[in-house]
Formats: sequence, C-alpha cells, structure tokens
Amino acid sequence: MFFAEVIGTIWATRKDENLHGFKLQIIQPLNASREKTGSPVIAVDTIGAGVGETVIYISATEAIIPLPVDKAPVDASIVGIVDRIDLEIQ
Repeated sequence: MFFAEVIGTIWATRKDENLHGFKLQIIQPLNASREKTGSPVIAVDTIGAGVGETVIYISATEAIIPLPVDKAPVDASIVGIVDRIDLEIQ
C-alpha cells in the first residue's frame, strides 16, 4: 500500500464495462512526509475520495481485489482515505 494525493478526476464517456460505476482519479504518489514521489497515476476510486484528499492505494495485480469483478484493466485502486499521519522520527 502507498500514500497519494488526489489531484484530479478523469471523465470518460466510454470505458471498460467492468469499470462502470467507478470514478477514475489522478493521484500523485507521496512519501510518509507527504512529499511528492514519482509521477502521477490513474487509479480506480473504490471509496469516494475527492480532490485534495490524501489516500491509500494499492497497485499491480492486487488492484483488482476491491472490485466486484474477476478481470478489469486496473493498475491502481484507491482503498482508503487518510485522516492523519503520526510520524515519529528518531
């Protein structure tokens, strides 16, 4: 699982039939200090996150797990909204 910030929404008039009913969000990966890491990613939103929220996402073959289908063209899925991060650095 990884942290990211939702930075945009994709509006698709046509998409894979297994993705109907799900929003596609553009997310910017972050580290635990909420600093940007890497390039933005398109993720299926399975929980209703909004732009500006910090989220938890999964990627690779595990990204299909939250969806109610066996197959879908998904590389990343948003699975949680972060309320806060308590980071203790020693």
